[in-house]
Amino acid sequence: MTCENRDEDMPKPLQLTESMENYLEVILELEKVNKVARAKDIAEKLEIKKGSVTGGLKSLAEKGLINYAPYNFITLTDKGKAQAEEIAYRHRVLKDFLLNILQIDPDTAEHTACRMEHAIDGKTLERLVCFVEYIHRCPRAGDDWLESFINYCRSDNPSRKNCDLCVEQIQPKYRPK
Repeated sequence: MTCENRDEDMPKPLQLTESMENYLEVILELEKVNKVARAKDIAEKLEIKKGSVTGGLKSLAEKGLINYAPYNFITLTDKGKAQAEEIAYRHRVLKDFLLNILQIDPDTAEHTACRMEHAIDGKTLERLVCFVEYIHRCPRAGDDWLESFINYCRSDNPSRKNCDLCVEQIQPKYRPK
């Protein structure tokens, strides 16, 4: 994950439904493990009936994103792989942010990232990546700042008074000498 402009690397957005994006992401996962995907495996991963998968696969094949024939293995085309990798990237960035910055529990982070990945636009995602990178690199933010935020979230009663006290304590560190 890096803050550099990825616009030139990103595939041009297609009109894909959330369901189609989920299919592509699952096919990519299955290809990494098995080299190919099967309708049965896709249905299992998405927790839907096998018969429901056929329509989605036909739509993806019509868009040139997968190689598909009934009762045959399914693979991503180059175009489909680029699209699936972009979806997986959005998912990873969002899940990482939810887990490691906002300290959301892993199950909630996974489910929320899965829903958010379909709605977030490229510029917003890129800004989120830049924000996370800034937190980790800037000496005014950095790990101390992140740890303080984590402690603030964990406290039983987060309040502005705690922040004011912290600011008073840390200000001498940043005053010019």
